Amino acid sequence: MAKTWEKRCLDLLAKSILPANSQELNEIDWKQDVSSSNENIAKHLSAFSNYPGGGYMVFGVDDKGVIIGIDKDKTDDILKKLGNIARSNLEPQIALEHSILTIQGKTVLGVCISESIHKPVHLKSGTIHDAYTRSAGQSRKLSKEEIQKMLAVSQGLTFENRLYPDIFQIEDVISKLDYVTYFDLTGTKQPTSQSEIMKVFESELLLKKREDGYQMTNLGILLFAKNLDDFKELKRKAPRVIVYEGKNRVNAIKKQNEGKLGYAAGFTRLIEYVNTLLPSNEVIQQALRKEVRMYPERAIRELIANALIHQDFDVSGAGVTVEIFDDRIEITNPGKPFVEVNRLMDLPPRSRNEKLASLMRRLHICEELGSGIDKVVFECELYQLPAPLFETKEENMVATLYSQQTLTKMDKKDRIRACYLHASLKHVSGEITTNESIRTRFNIPDSNYPIASKILKETMEAGLVKPKDPDSKSKKHSQYVPFWA
Repeated sequence: MAKTWEKRCLDLLAKSILPANSQELNEIDWKQDVSSSNENIAKHLSAFSNYPGGGYMVFGVDDKGVIIGIDKDKTDDILKKLGNIARSNLEPQIALEHSILTIQGKTVLGVCISESIHKPVHLKSGTIHDAYTRSAGQSRKLSKEEIQKMLAVSQGLTFENRLYPDIFQIEDVISKLDYVTYFDLTGTKQPTSQSEIMKVFESELLLKKREDGYQMTNLGILLFAKNLDDFKELKRKAPRVIVYEGKNRVNAIKKQNEGKLGYAAGFTRLIEYVNTLLPSNEVIQQALRKEVRMYPERAIRELIANALIHQDFDVSGAGVTVEIFDDRIEITNPGKPFVEVNRLMDLPPRSRNEKLASLMRRLHICEELGSGIDKVVFECELYQLPAPLFETKEENMVATLYSQQTLTKMDKKDRIRACYLHASLKHVSGEITTNESIRTRFNIPDSNYPIASKILKETMEAGLVKPKDPDSKSKKHSQYVPFWA
């Protein structure tokens, strides 16, 4: 019976030896013969064992990607050598599978190296830091950060619960963490002794006591650090604010890391700073001139809080970024959302950082579970702004707020997105979308109701809204719901 991995191995081999782009992929490494260096072979086996999904080694292909085949005697020698190295030269040991494969009428030896459950797999002759992975079609050494992540995952530790490596004495913890903010935001009485403060932080999983001092968790540092620059492993997780001239990223006129403080300690200051950078409009109310910010502060607060909470901390060298342009503000966090972006308002929210999310809600930094996006959409409608845009770009989540724009300046995609989010907001609020509500959303005069009908029709054709009662013959009193209702 054919092994399930054989077809995938052959498909990858065929793809990697195409004349147009002959190259070795991360998942496969082809060779004419086995290396004479046991250490080099061990590095390759370590790399595939640590690579997500594992990979394959194929023997009988020359260095130009030409299939030359392999005979039985050589196959036996290769399998014996690989088996010995897998058992004796790696820690922990790994198991290999093999099969004789046929491609272009010739036989080759395929060896399957499964991803190890216990990682990192490293060279037995060295330390745990002599571990490898696959990158750009080659086997390379794992970084210290990658090894720490693998260890934590193997031990079932989330990023929040991982311990920062440095050991601190109680005086150092007191000097580096803003414990006062914790008690202020939780509304609890601050203990009079340092040891009691430590016990509270231990109970919140912000610290761990050791015989020789204390270790802080990543959660404790990210929330309450007085200066994230004191923690070199985490300082890149501080949010950045960038202001650009114009509508593109050609000319950055202001760059500032306004996130030196931990998220809890510095959140209010961060929001205030962002708001000072935003454009404003001058309005007259009761004969008095008043400056009104172009974007609703509540929406900005929710989006930045969401970005901090839902970011993927294991993405190296990346953090939350707030970018301000002449016509929009973009808030980006590393990590794709766990739910589809067009279902953010109705599907149960999921966070990869549950403890961070829970504590930030208790500290009143963000809204109740699942209510933040609703409020962002509501605020944009209230301010008569275009609908916010939620999208994934590569491995990032991006939320965009747009400056004021008349209906005539909106393109079809803008109108459809606004109509869909309006219908979603109405539905989760227990209300109904109608021609009248669409006119209110887009500030369309009652006499121009056909424009609202056109927008509803466009959104239905896009498959994002549908009639509440498909059998209703009334056009005037038609009601609409989002497609998922």
